[in-house]
Parts: sequence; C-alpha cells; structure tokens
Amino acid sequence: MKYDFVCNLSIRKWKVRLSQGIVGHRNTEVSPAEGACCRSVLWASGGLRGTSPAEDMDVFLMIRRHKTTIFTDAKESTTVYELKRIVEGILKRAPEEQKLFKDDQLLEDSKTLGDCGFTNQTARPQAPATIGLAFRISGTEDMFEQLRVDPFSSPPELPDVMKPQDSGSTASEQAVQ
Repeated sequence: MKYDFVCNLSIRKWKVRLSQGIVGHRNTEVSPAEGACCRSVLWASGGLRGTSPAEDMDVFLMIRRHKTTIFTDAKESTTVYELKRIVEGILKRAPEEQKLFKDDQLLEDSKTLGDCGFTNQTARPQAPATIGLAFRISGTEDMFEQLRVDPFSSPPELPDVMKPQDSGSTASEQAVQ
C-alpha cells in the first residue's frame, strides 16, 4: 500500500512516498530515521514508532554566509548533516564542502539540532536562530574560508510625514517647527 504526502520543507514542497516504512525525497529512497522532515507524516500513518509530533518540534533557522541568507525550518531531531543536505539542495555545494556554526562554534555532523541548542523556544518563526555557513576553499582538501556574515543593511530614514508627532503640540506649533 502506498500513500502520497506533501512535506513542506522551507520554500519547496517535496513529494514523500510511504511504502512499507520507506520514505523517498526527490525520488531517492531513505530510511524513516533519515527523513527527519517527514517524521510527523510518518508518525501519523504509523510508519515510525516512538516519535510523536509533540516530541519532535519545528525549529526555524536563518543560515547565513556573506550576504546570503536562507530561511528554513527543520525538526529538533534533524542532524547537522541533514541540514547540510538542505543547504546542498539550495546552493549546490556538497555537505563535505560546508561547515555550520552556532555562535562561532563548529557544529558536529552527527549531533541533532536539539543537541546543539536549537529548540522551538530558541528558534521561533518570528525570531529564527542564526547559523553561520562557511565553504571549503576551491582546490584545497582541508582549507575552509573564515566564517563571515555581513550585517543586514539599514532601512532608509522615514519621511517626515510618517514620523510620530508630539501629541502635546498644536497644529500651528507643528507648522512653525
């Protein structure tokens, strides 16, 4: 028996096929443990035992490198390596060519996002957690670029008509100012 589901992962909708406990992303077969973004779908259909959606909460992330920012979501049980696979799908750089950082500390591939301190309390939709990204320097085996995240640009100053006005002054006093 086969079931088709749509798993919302970041800005992409990937089709997930559940067939005897196997999940496929983009026509690639992976085990349910590797299909972290589909755990709630698997749990609801009985395909994954022992993990309920309540235990596996969403975390919202901003992955930043130079002037590039990727907004994505994942489960707390997603490993750092699986997050690198998400970045690979967007930026077309293999996980082995990436290093991910939290507060200038290198994240280990085998750890989950929850183990690294990313929870539904620290990485909310309205305030996503920031992860730094560095790539391997082309043509080298073990040299990576320095972590660099450029600050966001400042918005332009508000026009005078949109600035809040002092409620204590009268209209004639405002005209004189």
